[in-house]
Amino acid sequence: MTLPRRTLVEAAEEDFKPPIFKPNTSVWNRLENRLRRSIDLQAGSIWRDLRQELKQARGSLLDIGCGAQIYRELVPDSVAYHGIDTSDAKARFGYEVADTHYFDGDDWGVADCTFDIALCTEVLEHIAEPVGFLARTYNCLRPGGLLILSVPFAARWHFIPHDYWRYTPSSLDLLLRGAGFDQIRVLARGNPLTVACYKVMALPLMLLFGSGLGRRAAGVLLLPFLGVIACIANLSFATDWGDDCLGYTVIARRPAQ
Repeated sequence: MTLPRRTLVEAAEEDFKPPIFKPNTSVWNRLENRLRRSIDLQAGSIWRDLRQELKQARGSLLDIGCGAQIYRELVPDSVAYHGIDTSDAKARFGYEVADTHYFDGDDWGVADCTFDIALCTEVLEHIAEPVGFLARTYNCLRPGGLLILSVPFAARWHFIPHDYWRYTPSSLDLLLRGAGFDQIRVLARGNPLTVACYKVMALPLMLLFGSGLGRRAAGVLLLPFLGVIACIANLSFATDWGDDCLGYTVIARRPAQ
């Protein structure tokens, strides 16, 4: 007998929905987010890369699709920070932060050639029309401006149904060059071992954050196992090898002329 299978295009939300990040507005929030980064390998790997890329930042920075602005504390105090997000960010993704400019449609409320740096973390997969989005990002930057972008690769379908794409280094290079960027670098976050740990960790996390007391109790019992795998995963970031990874961090520039 053949069991019926789900038609996934009819899905309205995901079964496993971890809590959203909180802004770093208190000591407790910072500690909570720091602990989460040791378990949430996607967020932790992005944090590692941005800490390196942003430490020499200068001028002004536009955080596109800033969400809870969780990477803002990595931006030097001397840099003028401006966070923007869509007006439906709360309805779609659960984020509403006071110090954010929320816009409708394609008008970001940002003048051309305004910013020295554009930061865009885990946003591009949620953009139905990435070509136009990257063109607007290009226009926001001053000549010679820097784009820092991150996208997931080995990641579950999330924020259903508003998750449309998974990008490869080839597609990222194609899209960014088409938008006018050059000096493009695509850096893998993690390696096949990291990805294996990430997939294994998914089961206890799904139990912990799932519905039903029984599932959550099983997730609690698996916490020691989760901790061991998380340690292995975080150690795996020390090496760069293989063709599989959690996602990509992309660095590109708008030409100076």
